[in-house]
Amino acid sequence: QVQLVESGGGLVEPGGSLRLSCAAARSIFSISVMAWYRQAPGKQRELVASITSSGTTNYVDFVKDRFTISRDNAKNTVYLQMNSLKPEDTAVYYCNAHFPVLVGGKYDYWGQGTQVTVSS
Repeated sequence: QVQLVESGGGLVEPGGSLRLSCAAARSIFSISVMAWYRQAPGKQRELVASITSSGTTNYVDFVKDRFTISRDNAKNTVYLQMNSLKPEDTAVYYCNAHFPVLVGGKYDYWGQGTQVTVSS
């Protein structure tokens, strides 16, 4: 099993910044593709950004130039730096780890989610 623990969510005013962190409790973190998803009330969960084990990143259009995903394999941690936040960024943000091989019988693991609220 792989446990993912997220932190860093909270309430921020429009235009503000937050940094989310997701720590994995296993050293095989380094072989995973890590991603952040979000789910707003009444909407489906959607991909925000991803980063491969070698550091290649991918962003969806609505966060490009505002959000930055990064990882520290030595700390088994992935980050999401969110700048210029908008009210429409309000959602529960989830960390995802995708492995190329079965780990504990699964390819994918999820964190518990962290609430991000952008409001004045």
